[in-house]
Amino acid sequence: MRTYEKTHPWLTFQIDLRLIEYETWIALGEAQSKCEHISGVPLRPAVAKQLHIVYLAKGVLATTAIEGNTLTESEVIKHLEGKLKLPPSKEYLSKEIDNIIAACEKIATDILIRDKAEISVEKIKNYNKFVLDGMSLDESIVPGQVRTYSVGVGGYRAAPAEDCEYLLQKLCSWLNEFQIPENNRITFGILKAIIAHIYFAWIHPFGDGNGRTARLIEFQILLEAGIPTPAAHLLSNFYNQTRAGYYRQLDKTTQMKGDISDFIKYASTGFVDQLKEQLNIIRLQQWDIVWRNYVHEMFKDQTSEAAVRQRRLALDLSFITDETIRISKIPEISTRMAAAYAKKTRKTMIRDVNKLISMGLMEQTKEGVRAKREVILAFLPARKFN
Repeated sequence: MRTYEKTHPWLTFQIDLRLIEYETWIALGEAQSKCEHISGVPLRPAVAKQLHIVYLAKGVLATTAIEGNTLTESEVIKHLEGKLKLPPSKEYLSKEIDNIIAACEKIATDILIRDKAEISVEKIKNYNKFVLDGMSLDESIVPGQVRTYSVGVGGYRAAPAEDCEYLLQKLCSWLNEFQIPENNRITFGILKAIIAHIYFAWIHPFGDGNGRTARLIEFQILLEAGIPTPAAHLLSNFYNQTRAGYYRQLDKTTQMKGDISDFIKYASTGFVDQLKEQLNIIRLQQWDIVWRNYVHEMFKDQTSEAAVRQRRLALDLSFITDETIRISKIPEISTRMAAAYAKKTRKTMIRDVNKLISMGLMEQTKEGVRAKREVILAFLPARKFN
């Protein structure tokens, strides 16, 4: 009998799917539907690139922030764009970010080339090397090497050091044999990723960087399941946003002696909430694209000075989303509106507004005027627009 079988009997490398509540299965199914939706969304290349950068920043920051990185999301984005300057005393923070980015890029490339990238002990060790590369570490910690000493995390005592190599091999074999139905590839891929995360956290095989390594394993499994890259960062983001709950749920899994159904429910419902937020951002981008196309279509073949000015007014006003502004403030919404009305009378401005109202592109209220962008939402339920 190995030592872990006495100290950590819940490391059975088995899961009883019957323990997972129906609400969790509903959440997992909803997550698959939303991931498929995101995968098929057409966006302008520049918008897609920006979304990729934003969610890469969110993901890598979340992965490091849980472990104490204090950079903000805007600082990480600046770093990705090569615009962030940190004092020498804080350069290690950006190095932590760079390490996770390098690992994510390596994982994404492997998935792209091979489609199916099996998990191996060597690969996990390399992930830990990525995470700890160039970091200031205790002498006892060697990046990519399994620890030879006992460690504890909070009140939890990790798996015995003498069993860690064996347990990693057992984990990899179990995950590689995990059956994923093709028609529910994403659903079971999410389930597999969450299970891998928990088991790796239980084993805690390295001297440092275990949490970041666990989230890289999770990231690989999610990508392999067909989850689009921006969405594959969302679980890490959720764990970071609910950090206290994350640690509480991990602790609970050990107290439940192997029943991880509550953690799966926590992670899957959180993942769905993150996907909803991401889809809303994507929806707003698509809405903007269709609105602009619609405005141009409404002014098709109209090339007069007044028509050009009115078209630009409809477009520029939409940048203020659904807020209303006073007509007198129209020249302030953009530089080209300032130039367009610099030598025009208020009467001209009111005439332009009335023209756009008659075309259904603008609405006037007691507070002022606003772009009537909801006119293109063909299937919006009938209700007062807020």
